[in-house]
Amino acid sequence: MSTSSGNHGKDLEQGSSSLDHYHHQHQQQQQSEPIPLSRYESQKRRDWNTFGQYLKNQRPPVPLSECNCNHVLDFLRYLDQFGKTKVHLQGCMFYGQPEPPARCPCPLRQAWGSLDALIGRLRAAYEENGGSQDANPFASGSIRVYLREVRESQAKARGIPYRKKKKNMDQSNKGIGEESSSNMHFS
Repeated sequence: MSTSSGNHGKDLEQGSSSLDHYHHQHQQQQQSEPIPLSRYESQKRRDWNTFGQYLKNQRPPVPLSECNCNHVLDFLRYLDQFGKTKVHLQGCMFYGQPEPPARCPCPLRQAWGSLDALIGRLRAAYEENGGSQDANPFASGSIRVYLREVRESQAKARGIPYRKKKKNMDQSNKGIGEESSSNMHFS
């Protein structure tokens, strides 16, 4: 039995050195591979590259340093051609109906939520790529106005009024619920 336990000790020793070798290789491999980006970071990088390409394709090309809110607005309008959200026009018989019973020739547009998220990512990317927070064209008031108009027009066209959540009401209701539960006593 002593031989088998002696061999067992050698096996453990060899197994542990193999395991150490594996961990060392794995650690080296992890250090040489770039850390995978989160979904948000990947999307932000793609959006930034797409916007940069859009500026390069302008006639004449627009350097990023000369980009302003008008270029951003033009980019948002350009993206509408790739939209998937049906936005009924005022003359359409389905205007204002959330679920129309048939097809119509109204255009497809980018959904407001998609545009809003896109602007958020581009605003962050602009500053991460050396742009000044004060000169950020994605943070312009005209961009906020455009997004608000898109949101309102899409809500009307679909017959779904957009209501901003009221923070005061939510907080006051929350406080009432907490107050009543904190007064409960158990015996």
